[in-house]
Amino acid sequence: MSRNYFGTDGIRGTVGQSPITPDFMLRLGHAVGRVLRASAKRPTVLIGKDTRISGYMIESALEAGFASAGVDVLLSGPLPTPGVAYLTRALRLDLGVVISASHNPFNDNGVKFFSAQGQKLPDAWELAVEAALEEAPNWVDSTGLGKARRLQDAGGRYIEFCKSTISNELSLKGMKLVVDAAHGAAYQVAPAVFHELGAEVISIGASPDGLNINAGVGATAPQALVRAVREHGADYGIALDGDADRLQMVDANGRLYNGDELLYVMVADRLAQGRPVPGAVGTLMTNMGVETALRRLQIPLVRAKVGDRYVLEELSARGWQLGGEGSGHLLALDCHTTGDGIVSALQILQAVRRQGRPLAALLEGVSLFPQTLLNVRLADGADWKSNRQLAQVQAEVERALGDDGRVLIRASGTEPVLRVMVEARDGAQSKACAEQLAQAARG
Repeated sequence: MSRNYFGTDGIRGTVGQSPITPDFMLRLGHAVGRVLRASAKRPTVLIGKDTRISGYMIESALEAGFASAGVDVLLSGPLPTPGVAYLTRALRLDLGVVISASHNPFNDNGVKFFSAQGQKLPDAWELAVEAALEEAPNWVDSTGLGKARRLQDAGGRYIEFCKSTISNELSLKGMKLVVDAAHGAAYQVAPAVFHELGAEVISIGASPDGLNINAGVGATAPQALVRAVREHGADYGIALDGDADRLQMVDANGRLYNGDELLYVMVADRLAQGRPVPGAVGTLMTNMGVETALRRLQIPLVRAKVGDRYVLEELSARGWQLGGEGSGHLLALDCHTTGDGIVSALQILQAVRRQGRPLAALLEGVSLFPQTLLNVRLADGADWKSNRQLAQVQAEVERALGDDGRVLIRASGTEPVLRVMVEARDGAQSKACAEQLAQAARG
């Protein structure tokens, strides 16, 4: 019986607790290796990681597990998650493995996987791995053990890929940028990308010690970037998260731009270049102001469930290219197979340069609706969907908002909490309606 080890973004947890323990990681590597051996005689996998101190332990355990199943291993060292996805595809490998807990603090860690095409793997593959985890190990003999070696210049290869995703004519000369790498996986490669394209680069969040990843810096703490941009008189600031798949940006005035706004810029820029954009994918949390602005461009916005995996699934099903979340996880499938903070930043800077207008001007007419998000703790076993009072209040609120707002109520996937979100053109109305709904939810 499968224990459902995989979440929506690989396997995650607090280090030292199940499943993030050395023995489980050894068994995981062995199980994944056995699944790979079912379709390839001598598979090769790439293991990359961010800068968490626990990455060393997990890397060694996974490497041993793969070797015990007869799988060869390439080690890249610290490298952004999208860098592992790219190199897996470019080097024609069988699997990419990333050791990271993304935007979480250092004491968490996890493992995610990419297919040979640099894409998220299907549920059937995860089920096969979970089934193998429940079976007794089948260690290969000494002659069949896998080998491991360091992949030389993994960072340099990825830097060149990032640069290749924009026009060969684009130069960032004359532009001063602050790049915040969150003390994470991009601390070396991110500054290099923008510097090699001609920008003057000031780096912050680029001194990892194994314990400071995402600590007061990066996309989840963008005020550090706001301060640095003002201090250095920079044109723009770029904030990544621990594994560099998220992006937040700041302009010279200290204005912060989230993923919803940056998605709009990418759509509008492609339209300005005469490129077709059949639609874009957001999530249930995508700001209604951006949806309204896209509608004026005659671009439909389809909402997926919260999570980059669901955005990607919706894009793939529709054959579209652009999507993302307000957190800054943006997808441009004409550039990369997965979300990439560096590539996304280059798309935005390219739009600024070739249109000759600052980022704020590219977002003229886009007004984000105020959002109020409240968390309501539920009693054990409570069924909020059968709460008639809540349903009645929700219907009343939706009638009052009309086309100028919306309500979203959803259960947390990790704790007994109900997420109540109200979005409206008027912030006071948004707050009042959310409090009404939260009161009804509490009963």
